Amino acid sequence: MRAAVIPVTAFQQNATLIWCTATRRAAVIDPGGDLDRIAAAIAQHGVTLEKILLTHGHIDHCGLAGVFAAERGVPIEGPQEEDRFWIARLEDDSRGFGLEGRVFEPDRWLEDGDQVTVGALTLDVYHTPGHTPGHVIFHHPESRFAQVGDVLFQGSIGRTDFPRSDHDALIASITGKLWPLGDDTVFVPGHGQASRFGIERRSNPFVADHVLAAAAG
Repeated sequence: MRAAVIPVTAFQQNATLIWCTATRRAAVIDPGGDLDRIAAAIAQHGVTLEKILLTHGHIDHCGLAGVFAAERGVPIEGPQEEDRFWIARLEDDSRGFGLEGRVFEPDRWLEDGDQVTVGALTLDVYHTPGHTPGHVIFHHPESRFAQVGDVLFQGSIGRTDFPRSDHDALIASITGKLWPLGDDTVFVPGHGQASRFGIERRSNPFVADHVLAAAAG
């Protein structure tokens, strides 16, 4: 598996192009905007887009996913259906955030334990609520790679001040779903630089092991 990160929108959201090196089939995770830049990356790497994968329903992650899917004739998989209300309000949010957004219906809602395929690759799906109720992440065990959307960042965690966000659920998602994937797993977050779960467990001021142990008292 190979991956290329394409920051898009004014929010510098990490749209991520992943592809199977054996088949040159690809997926884009969270094509929130700047579709010309995403198309250029697909052409640059000489891959064929097979599908769109979504971590959650916020506009910077999926605002133009439906448009791109229609242009390319590919399906959309994800997020989990609890984020339907976010997707339903994309056009309203486009006015509030100054980003383009078009309402769409995913071809497949994802659940914890599902798998998605890209060429000959198989990625595991984990439901990771907290930032949004229907957030999911994608993990490729063989590559020790995960795309985690806005659950976890280098040195930070996802916001939980949105409708139906839940801070306790977010912490549980990080410790219960992400940490078991292994300290050596590289993750691409929804914004900012990639990191490893082990680094965050040692140094993240919000969810490092010693921070959570102290909070538990």
